[in-house]
Amino acid sequence: MKRLLCIVGSMNAGGAETFLMKIYRQLDKSQYQMDFAVAVKEKGYYDDEIRSLGGKIFHITPKSEGAYKNFESIKKIVKKNQYRFVLRTSQHSLSALELLAAKLGGATVRVFRSSNSNTTNGSKTQMILHKVCMFMPKVFANVRIAPSSEAAEFMFGKKSIIKRKAKILQNGIDLNYFKYDVVGRKTIRNEFHIENQFVVGHIGRFNQQKNHQFLLDVFKEIKSQRSDAILLLVGKGELEEEIKQKIVKLQIEDSVIFTGVRSDIPQILSAMDVFVFPSLYEGMPNTIIEAQATGLPCVISNTITKEADITGLVEFFPLDQSPREWSKVAIAVSENPRMDMHEQIKAKGYDIERVVRIFIELIFQVANG
Repeated sequence: MKRLLCIVGSMNAGGAETFLMKIYRQLDKSQYQMDFAVAVKEKGYYDDEIRSLGGKIFHITPKSEGAYKNFESIKKIVKKNQYRFVLRTSQHSLSALELLAAKLGGATVRVFRSSNSNTTNGSKTQMILHKVCMFMPKVFANVRIAPSSEAAEFMFGKKSIIKRKAKILQNGIDLNYFKYDVVGRKTIRNEFHIENQFVVGHIGRFNQQKNHQFLLDVFKEIKSQRSDAILLLVGKGELEEEIKQKIVKLQIEDSVIFTGVRSDIPQILSAMDVFVFPSLYEGMPNTIIEAQATGLPCVISNTITKEADITGLVEFFPLDQSPREWSKVAIAVSENPRMDMHEQIKAKGYDIERVVRIFIELIFQVANG
């Protein structure tokens, strides 16, 4: 059996973690296993499922307690457990240093997955550091993957794409699971007592990148035009309290629902009438692919890669446009009838079965491990 060690911050329900879990669920466990090294002591959202699938969870020393201790803890885990395959997913080139630790621990196949098209919070300091360290993924990783061309170029440079030294591996989804669910739509709407409301939705971690502050301004404008509008916010994050304070300030608290992290995402998406996603940047957002699989029209910021539109259901809109203009577009696209988009999604290569086959080829078979 071949085991892959995945180094992540935590195994909570973020985009990168969800991508890894989608792959993990589909693997033939008699041939392949995935283990996870996390830098937090707290239990992660996916921890129980990982263990139920036969995976292990290791706790590495976080960088906040010392870069050297972090480096050594990774090297020790790789060496002690004789991992040949190690993957690091990150939005910062400096994280590739952890693959050097894996190499010194004996890993022969070292995978770096670029998960985004900008650094954490997009700060100038982080961006400078990222550019200075861009050599690291090229030197310490011998397999380089990304969910989109923009995420690949951001991490590995344009030449890596041209020379095919970086591969695009789509954020695949299970099309047997992600589809429009009429019964699920009714169930979710009954749960939140929004049976006949106009439901605007968003799924994402409450952080600066997701731009919830602007989303609330957009919803305020939607509410002024559609008195029956409800905003459904799915997720958790460090800015949740700040967002709640703004909701009170805007006097829309009776029209906003926080669901927390949910496992019934296809049903949640089915309950929505339009998906509004004004992120500052993204690599390739899982939720936009999933929303399209349920036939849900989406309005997203034009900072996001155009590769995100795989069905024609996505409307790209500039962040420098006013919340009023965003609201008009959101209401307009919501009038489009829901359609089965599975054939278009398969044609663009987002079927999870295809993605898993390529994942296995890139990491376990093609790579000289």
